[in-house]
Amino acid sequence: MVIGAAGQIGRVAVGALARDGWEVTAVSRGGARDVSWPDEVRVSTADRADETALAAVVGDGCDVLVDMVAYGPEHARQLTGLAGRVGSAVVISSLSVYEDDKGRNFDTQTEPDGFPEYPVPITEGRRTVRPGEGSYSTRKAGLERELLVAGDQLPATLLRAGAIHGPYCRTPRELYFVKRNLDGRRRRVLAHGGASRFHPASVHNIAELIRLAAAQPGTRVLNAVDAEAPTVAEIAGAIDAVMGVEVETVLVDGPPPAPTVGDTPWSVPVPVVCDMSAAARELGYRPVVTYAESLPETVAWIEDRLAGQDWRKAYPRMYEAYGDLFDYAAEDAWPA
Repeated sequence: MVIGAAGQIGRVAVGALARDGWEVTAVSRGGARDVSWPDEVRVSTADRADETALAAVVGDGCDVLVDMVAYGPEHARQLTGLAGRVGSAVVISSLSVYEDDKGRNFDTQTEPDGFPEYPVPITEGRRTVRPGEGSYSTRKAGLERELLVAGDQLPATLLRAGAIHGPYCRTPRELYFVKRNLDGRRRRVLAHGGASRFHPASVHNIAELIRLAAAQPGTRVLNAVDAEAPTVAEIAGAIDAVMGVEVETVLVDGPPPAPTVGDTPWSVPVPVVCDMSAAARELGYRPVVTYAESLPETVAWIEDRLAGQDWRKAYPRMYEAYGDLFDYAAEDAWPA
């Protein structure tokens, strides 16, 4: 059973599980069916926030419950409350739960000297933020703690996803370069020398981890990112190649020279790169796609969604999260 099946990871995971021989029930609030799913996939409608509805859709039980949309400790308790009817769980978490040795994390990054400095690469043994209700990161930490403590009742694999990319993403970082190319912008500015690395995670690679974890129940935490962590300059170049354009890149040492100049959704002062050896060791995981190989479908999806409408209407959550990503006037004024 896949909860949140209509989301960007869920769509791919349902297909991967079905093709692997599982009898899959795809659960979402709208009960949508993806055209890529095999015909035998069942669909069901339920809001995972509604405890009664979630229990009803689980019914007599399932071997594996995959949860894409669990965000806090109350959702963990919903899952453990189903322990007698669910064999094991696979739950999406986030690498934002990690904390550095000075107590810095994603919640402190806007403070002076607040960006965390993680080891390269980050392993799953790295300490995490204290669970709480204050932020996405602390709520994910609470989700993890509740499920790990209850591992004897409900074995659960927690996948700490990085910067997720692929079709159906509501906040696609690739939009930053795709729209510029569509708008004919042939020069861009990149802060931090274009060397920022924020580990991406393809929906296809996450789905492969889900497929493997479903067949190998256990209580564990695993990073869920791509094999490589390209620099922001490399990402820009890869998107240019997909779109068939040539763009001049102006590299600026240090932080963005102006608030809306050179600051991409990947722009970080120090690398955020995760280790994937635990997944290889415990699940036999091997990535199924590289970042560059996955880009054509992502770019095509963004282009199609942008067609004929303002980007803020196409991607309202992107605008809410990052503000004005396309302040071309500021970009043109800065070199002068």
